Amino acid sequence: MASRFSGALQITNLDDFITPSQECIKPIEMQATKSKTGAKIKIQSEVNLELNETRQPEKLQKVEITLADCLACSGCITSAESVLVTQQSQEELLRVFQEKVAQQNIGNADSKYIVVSLSVQPVLSLAQRYELTPEQALCKLAGFFYRLGADTVLDMTVADDFVLLEAAKEFIERYKASKEGIKSQLPMLSSSCPGWVCYAEKTHGNFILPHISVTKSPQQVMGSLVKYHLAEIMGLSPEQVYHVTVMPCYDKKLEASREDFYNQQKQTRDVDCVITAIELEQMLSKDGLVLNEIDEGEIKQPFGFYNEEIGSQLWGHSGSGSGGYADFIFRYAAKNLFDEDNVTVDFKNLRNPDFQEAELKRNDQVLLKFAIINGFRNIQNIVQKLKRGKCVYDYVEIMACPCGCLNGGAQVRPDENVQPRQLATTLENVYRQLPLSQPEENKVVQNLYKSWLGGEHTDKVSAYFNTQYHEIEKMNTALAIKW
Repeated sequence: MASRFSGALQITNLDDFITPSQECIKPIEMQATKSKTGAKIKIQSEVNLELNETRQPEKLQKVEITLADCLACSGCITSAESVLVTQQSQEELLRVFQEKVAQQNIGNADSKYIVVSLSVQPVLSLAQRYELTPEQALCKLAGFFYRLGADTVLDMTVADDFVLLEAAKEFIERYKASKEGIKSQLPMLSSSCPGWVCYAEKTHGNFILPHISVTKSPQQVMGSLVKYHLAEIMGLSPEQVYHVTVMPCYDKKLEASREDFYNQQKQTRDVDCVITAIELEQMLSKDGLVLNEIDEGEIKQPFGFYNEEIGSQLWGHSGSGSGGYADFIFRYAAKNLFDEDNVTVDFKNLRNPDFQEAELKRNDQVLLKFAIINGFRNIQNIVQKLKRGKCVYDYVEIMACPCGCLNGGAQVRPDENVQPRQLATTLENVYRQLPLSQPEENKVVQNLYKSWLGGEHTDKVSAYFNTQYHEIEKMNTALAIKW
């Protein structure tokens, strides 16, 4: 069974990426014995180690490699089947729900308050799988999670809008600094794809990291909203809330596991568990259920309604189905840097459909040049251009998966007679039919800036919406030697 981590986290012919899987080894600690006799290590058929001395053979326990181990390692991220993921699995999620139900049955009021946040891409994937409208799929997913024991189910439009606004403001600051002669950090590269971010940290280090946007992804911004605002509204502390996100890609599990998103003081993560579209399909199938038969549930709006005139609970954004980063920032920059209102953003295909660019011109002068790059081959090309000083773009939206997030590695797979790109195109067409959220006009976002964050340029904004990246050096140990 092939790994569904993004292409940027896989490797040729070993189903891993970056370095051979032999480097991804967690050392086994073996206690020294007082015996002076020789010892032989025998590898059994089940890949267990047996210590063969004069005493009785000892069967060693399997070593669990967690996501935290992977992120701390300078080697590869192995396939989902090779790594024993303990905190980001459907089994763990079901255990949490079962534990909550058991505690409620005995009258324990201290059980976790479970919040589920649904992103748009997996909703569209499951809607296509079960032949539902996006709105129906959204509400039936809410019903499924309430059936399991969730307390609140949310959509993620507010987090998407926050990210677009914060990333656009960050681009304006970088652009002005560059024009004033301060060391340029252009092009600015998007940061919402964890597969791309992990690859950059492990492979290109401090050369590429200053170019990556420090704005958190929508998943992690939603984590801040749930753990530090919704919890406060509910009269709870962050550690009392268990936050689940539904995402289109397994790499989001890696992102949620980063130490940067762990509150040491409260001993809690911003996102406790990431579940994906294909895992939800498996959970439904295991219970003999189909999404169509689930009763619809309410998508709650604890922060306010986005648009009371439009009854939709599922929103898209202009531009790519990955969130429209390049499109929004292009229009925002045109307005705030060059007083160009209502510009038409026309991204044209270059060498392939996953490499697109758009320009803002005035009197034949190029004012802005943006690109959208999907897939690992295109990522390698843009990185090489950066290293040679030949990158002509001001901003690049980068996603590790070909076709972007709608074709994420954990989206429901197409039928045998349908190509992945065909399915991604179908989902893209559905995405473009959704009502469009306008981040600058979103009253919920503006109210949260005032009531929760105390303004648009406060320390709270930086703390909740910004992050940092870390160069990961290669381990110089005997275990990393390639024989």
